[in-house]
Amino acid sequence: MLGDYLISGRRASEIAASVEAGVGSGALAPGALLPPMRELAGVLGVNPNTVAAAYRTLRERGVIETDGRRGSRVRSRPATAPRDARGMSVPAGTRDVTSGNPDVRLLPALDAALAGAARRYAQEPTLYGMDPVVPELARLARAGLDADGVPAGAVAVTSGALDGIERVLAAHLRPGDAVAVEDPGWGSVLDLVPGLGLRVLPVAVDDDGPVPGSVARALAEGARAMLVTARAQNPTGAAVSAERAQELRAVLSGHPEVLVIDDDHGHGIVDLPLNVLGGVTRHWALIRSTAKAYGPDLRLAVLTGDDVTLDRVRGRQRLGPGWVSRLLQYAVVELWNAGAVDHAAVARSYGERRDGLVAALAERGVRAHGRSGMNVWVPVADETAVVTSLLGAGWAVAPGARFRVESGPAVRMTMSGLSLSEVPGLAAAVAAAVRPAAGGRFD
Repeated sequence: MLGDYLISGRRASEIAASVEAGVGSGALAPGALLPPMRELAGVLGVNPNTVAAAYRTLRERGVIETDGRRGSRVRSRPATAPRDARGMSVPAGTRDVTSGNPDVRLLPALDAALAGAARRYAQEPTLYGMDPVVPELARLARAGLDADGVPAGAVAVTSGALDGIERVLAAHLRPGDAVAVEDPGWGSVLDLVPGLGLRVLPVAVDDDGPVPGSVARALAEGARAMLVTARAQNPTGAAVSAERAQELRAVLSGHPEVLVIDDDHGHGIVDLPLNVLGGVTRHWALIRSTAKAYGPDLRLAVLTGDDVTLDRVRGRQRLGPGWVSRLLQYAVVELWNAGAVDHAAVARSYGERRDGLVAALAERGVRAHGRSGMNVWVPVADETAVVTSLLGAGWAVAPGARFRVESGPAVRMTMSGLSLSEVPGLAAAVAAAVRPAAGGRFD
C-alpha cells in the first residue's frame, strides 16, 4: 500500500505532516493508497478520530482525495506538485514556445511610471489605515469596466488574477464544494481548486467558450461556482461570443446561488469585445489583470463584483496582507494615464502571428485553435510522440497534459517569442509531427 514509508505521529497535525513529508519527498507517489483510518489508528496507537482529522486536513490542503469505500489516496497531482513546476528541459539551441509569457517587446518601459509612482508616494506616503485602493486607480478601472458593460460594483485590488480567484472562491466555498472549470483550462486554476480542498468538475470548451450542455451537467452535479475565461483563454485561445454568453446566461439563470467568476486576463491584448456572465446569479466577480499587457511583475489585478463578495474579499485581505502596494497601484495609474500600451497594436501583433500559424497549419491539413490571445492549441493523437518529435526538429512545445482533466491530448504553442518569418517553419514541423485530429471541441 505505502511500500516502505511509515506514517508517524500522535496528533492529527503530526500525522498530516508525516503524510505531506512523504508526498513532498516522493516516497508517497501520486495514487498511493493510504491505510484505512482504523487500521492506521491501531498502528499508531491513537483514536480513529485523530486519523480522521488528519485525513480531513490533508483533503482540505489538496494532498489526498477520498472516494467512499475505495479509501483515501494521494492525489494524482498533489497541491505540493503544481503543473508548471514540472516543465521539461529545453535543450540549448531549441526554439522554446512553451512559456505562456507575453512578448517583452510589446511591454511598456516602467522607468517613467515607477518614477511617477515615487513622486506620488513622496506627496502622500502610504501608512496603516489608509484606503487599500488608490482612488484614482479605482476610478479609472471602474470607467473601463463600465465601458465594457460590466455590472456596477465596487473595486478591489489583488496581487494578480490567481490571487483574486483564490480570494473569491475562499469567500464563498468550503472544502468539498465543487467548482465548474474549463477543460482544457489554465493549469494554475486546475491546481488551485484542489489546493483549496475543492472538487473540479470539468466543462468542455470550444472556440466560443464553455459549452452550454457541459455547463448544465456540471451545475446539475452540484457545482457551487463556475470559472470562465472571457477571452484569450489559456490554452485554447477561446473567447466567449455574444451568442454563447446569452446561452450561458440562460443556463445560469436557473442556478441563482452559483458563484460566477469571469477572468479577463486578456484585457489589453485582444481586440474582441468582452461578453461577461457576471450579474446573472446572486454572487459574481470579474477579475482583470495587468500582467499580459503591462508585465507579469506588476502583480496587480482589479476585481469587481456583488457587494457581499467584495466585502468578504476586502475583509479577509485586511486580515492578511492588508493591501496591494500603493506604489504598484500608482505605477499602474501612471501607465494608464500615459497610454503606455497601444492595445490595438498589441492585439494586432499577437493576432498576425497566431492567425498566421493557424492558417499555415490548416494549409497542411492540421486543425488548430487560437481565436484570441497569444496561444495556439493543436489536438493530437499522442502528446508524448508529438512533443518528442518536435524537440528533435528543434521546437519545444507544451504538452497538453498541463492543461487537461478529461479533454483529449493536444499541444500548446505560445506565439509571443516568434517572429512572423518563423511561422512557416513551425507549421511545417508541427504538420510533420501531428496526425490531424478532427473536431471543433477540445475533448
